[in-house]
Amino acid sequence: MPPPQVDDEAVFLNIPYDRKFERLYLAYIVGCVELSLTPKATLAISGGTRRLERILRLIQSCRYSIHDLSRVELDRNPPPTPRFNMPFELGLAVANTQPHTWFVFESRLRRAQKSISDLDGTDCNIHGGTVEGVMRELCNAFVRRSYRPTVEQMMQTYRKTRQLVPEMLRRTRARSLYEARVFEDLITLAAQIRDERTSR
Repeated sequence: MPPPQVDDEAVFLNIPYDRKFERLYLAYIVGCVELSLTPKATLAISGGTRRLERILRLIQSCRYSIHDLSRVELDRNPPPTPRFNMPFELGLAVANTQPHTWFVFESRLRRAQKSISDLDGTDCNIHGGTVEGVMRELCNAFVRRSYRPTVEQMMQTYRKTRQLVPEMLRRTRARSLYEARVFEDLITLAAQIRDERTSR
């Protein structure tokens, strides 16, 4: 099967899906939309083929990918196990032969280079575990974008989007933010809020 066509505005988000990460998950979606990028994630993949093949094809179809390694840590449930999905998907992106630019995001300086020494020489985007930090580092990663909102503008869109999340969850009857329908609705909502601001 030939590789998929690359979408130059698409960015694959390789991030953890858990309750503690919800604020940053929403920040990545809003931040990418603010930069006129289209976020893509594994939770929106439809069925039909093996999961690994679907992930690889999704990465290949995106011009960019962001890999947040801030939660590659031992979980508390026995047996204590590190979370390898994010580093594994980073490896898929690095090995991708399609035109592709990948970024590593972390909350702590130099931790990624310690946990994955092959990243030595790679400058990670350190967000400090904050929403504002994610917005700042997205601006740094995509500094060559033609549309360059300020971090404060991005934060305005984030706050308005977050205010509307409970209503969205009620309307969709979703159990969490990490559902395919909610992911797509968050992208649409963030774009509407951004467009309302920029059209004034």
